[in-house]
Amino acid sequence: MVRPAVTSRGKAATHRPKDNVRQLHVCTYNIHKGFSQFKARMMIHELRKRLHGLGPDIVFLQEVQGLHEGHAERHSDWPEAGQHDFLAEGVWPDTAYGGNAIYDHGHHGNAILSRFPILYSHNQDISELKFERRGMLHTEVAVPGWKAPLHCVCVHLGLTAAARRRQMEALAERMEKVSPGNTPLIIAGDFNDWRNRADNLIAERLGMVEVFGGLDGQPARSFPATMPVFRLDRIYVRGFTIERSEVHFGRPWSKISDHAALSAHIAVE
Repeated sequence: MVRPAVTSRGKAATHRPKDNVRQLHVCTYNIHKGFSQFKARMMIHELRKRLHGLGPDIVFLQEVQGLHEGHAERHSDWPEAGQHDFLAEGVWPDTAYGGNAIYDHGHHGNAILSRFPILYSHNQDISELKFERRGMLHTEVAVPGWKAPLHCVCVHLGLTAAARRRQMEALAERMEKVSPGNTPLIIAGDFNDWRNRADNLIAERLGMVEVFGGLDGQPARSFPATMPVFRLDRIYVRGFTIERSEVHFGRPWSKISDHAALSAHIAVE
């Protein structure tokens, strides 16, 4: 059974001042459950340091360990809270977490961290195989000065082309219902889409733009983090102009996860 989305509000952090926000800094990162490539070292503390230094307004995370009793026993400095709340502490007041893979000793999934209030969260099971649990976490975020909420979706898609196609169709169908027209929308995460099929199934159908490739270009290379070759991770936006985007690869990022982190500065159209 897939764990439903859980939204929490941190005690130590404060929301960004209530003004008319016109620009956003967003980031997506597959954090590899808090371990370095090949799971050689536990890196969750270094990960938190780097994300805090980057300081985006909204963070889309994949492979987030909500609970792992074995790691907690083996590592004395393993966070007591779920990784999403541990990473958010002091910077992102609101978090949403959706557990996709559930096992006897814990669970992991996707998470969204936000400087602004998260009004609603929903985690949808889009798994195609029993041994490959996948989900999409949808939140509505109250951005100061906006009449309508910002829809944010964090995804981690499957490893086969057929599975990804059906998962992207399910994603498009949901967003057409809950976020129709030109309402502001951000979809980010690990698409595992090295053949760039998402542009047809997501971008065109929902009227979105990929922040690195734009309307006609190629998404950024993001895997492996040491020297990226494959275009697996994406940030799609609607209702924004893209000011600049960046791939965070090589050291120190390559010591933290096997994926590079992607970030983008976007402005309301």
